[in-house]
Amino acid sequence: MSRAVVLVHGAWHGAWCWEQVIPRLDTAGVRSVAVDLPSVSSRDANLQDDAACVRGALDALGEDAVLVGHSYGGAVITESGVHPAVAHLVYLTAFALEVGESPAANELTGGEVRTVLDGAMQFGDGVLTLEPELAIEAFYHDCEPAVARAAVDRLRPQSLNALQGKVTVTAWREKPATYVVCTDDRGLTPALQRSNASRVGNSIDWDTSHSPFLSRPELVADLLVDLSAR
Repeated sequence: MSRAVVLVHGAWHGAWCWEQVIPRLDTAGVRSVAVDLPSVSSRDANLQDDAACVRGALDALGEDAVLVGHSYGGAVITESGVHPAVAHLVYLTAFALEVGESPAANELTGGEVRTVLDGAMQFGDGVLTLEPELAIEAFYHDCEPAVARAAVDRLRPQSLNALQGKVTVTAWREKPATYVVCTDDRGLTPALQRSNASRVGNSIDWDTSHSPFLSRPELVADLLVDLSAR
């Protein structure tokens, strides 16, 4: 019997970003749940709120799961992934943080160079928003134009509280984990990803943008189907 898969999106995104992956998991007979994190619906929400959301999804499953975190979602699964239902963690171009680190402030190397994403970010009242055209370049440059435009239109303001939240546990030290380095990523540099991946220890490379769930959903699904069967 295969494990379930719990999908955790990154900053600005939502459960919608997995819409091309979930049907492929369904076809393979793998149950999946995609969460909507509170930090993209409330400027007051923080990392602990997001982690509680994921723990609630894991509680509701009633079975073992592969827990997947994309980008900022890596911080969320680092905090929530010690849950007893978690059998394997997947960091998809994501933050694998140490205790006391946050996505905004950490000891990781490789992120010193300014990226397209840095230029896209606009600070508001407790939130970060993104300039749409730069967001497309940062996240979706290898997607079909219509897919990229539809995605950027669905991005939401991201709580700064969440991005500044510090993790209190390191699930990747306690659970088997896989890190996916997206080598054509213009949002999170490959060098920064490799710094994260060195902590996890087990990594694979994909020649994709920051958003393989939209540009190469079959890669994402095939990996998760394989891990769910182990």
